Amino acid sequence: MNSRPQSIDVIYTKKGGANIKAQLGYRMNGSSSYAGLETISDGDRASNIWKMSWPCKKAVGLLKVKGQGTFETPAATFPGC
Repeated sequence: MNSRPQSIDVIYTKKGGANIKAQLGYRMNGSSSYAGLETISDGDRASNIWKMSWPCKKAVGLLKVKGQGTFETPAATFPGC
């Protein structure tokens, strides 16, 4: 997470295996938000940024893979909170 500008950056790099269809997202304060569905191939780097005011809450990065479920990052807090 970045403090200038305040944003949540979710980045995923695929390092092997078959293509997946997935959505990057985040969860904060019990609510989730996702970007659009995209195909991610071996060696691809997918990323999305959500800009917001300084919430001072923990957020979890999400990777929702079609047919495989949702994977989470460890929780992180905005710098300075």
